[in-house]
Parts: sequence; structure tokens; C-alpha cells
Amino acid sequence: MPRRRRPEKRVISPDIRYGDAVISKFINNLMWEGKKLVASSIFYDSLESVSTKLGREPVELFHAALANVKPAVEVRSRRVGGATYQVPIPVSPHRALILAIRWMITASRGRPEKTMVERLSGEIRNAVEGVGAAVKKRTDVHRMAEANKAFSHYR
Repeated sequence: MPRRRRPEKRVISPDIRYGDAVISKFINNLMWEGKKLVASSIFYDSLESVSTKLGREPVELFHAALANVKPAVEVRSRRVGGATYQVPIPVSPHRALILAIRWMITASRGRPEKTMVERLSGEIRNAVEGVGAAVKKRTDVHRMAEANKAFSHYR
């Protein structure tokens, strides 16, 4: 953390195909070893695959999937008087987006399909339907915050 002031947020240019900054951020997080062209082709192919299967607009599907994965609250460790408590804290919209992107990519990398396009399209489809590993991660975080609601006064 800097001592004097908060660093300014970098402006991410929107992606080439759909003109959406969130998609550009997702592609940047999906990228492996600086291969952005590979990451973008994986993402666009998986979006096209999902949109043909579900018959909806690709960008609309992607944003619906992210909305189903975004958390509302999370728990943070807070040390009070020698004891450590898990304190539930509301998540800012920017952090919720970052967590949703991270959870979707991690869940898609852990799927058993053969190619990354199939994995990512399966995870996006599951997130739109409200099931899958990324949505389960969100429900686990919400359940943990609900269980530790008694410690919310330490916030």
C-alpha cells in the first residue's frame, strides 16, 4: 500500500469485437504468458459456442453469467484482543467484478473437458443457469458471511 495516495485506476480499452471493457478485462485475466491473441480467440470461440447452444446474444449471456457469480459480501480476518474473527464485509462493485472473473476462470481451468474453449463455454453456460463451480464458490462465501454475522460489529 502506498503511504501518500491511492494509485489511479488504469483505463482498460474495450475489446475489439464487442466494444466492452469488462470483456477486455476478462481476456486479460484469461491470458497466459502474454499470449493475448490465444486468450481472445479462446474467449470469443467459447462465447459463440454458448450463444448458439442457448440462442441468446453473446454479450448478454456473458454479463448474466458474471452477475450470477458476483458476491455481495465476503469475510475478512480481523484480529481483536488476541482472537481472530471472520468479519463479513460488503463487497464493492469493482471487487465483486474482479472476484467473479477470477472465480470463473479458475473454475473453468478445473473442469474435465479437453480444450479450454469447451471448459470456458461450459462454465459460462453453468453460470447463466445458476449452477457450476463458480456459482458454488459464491454461495460458499455468502454462507460463510451468514455464519459469521454475529461478528459484524467488529467491522
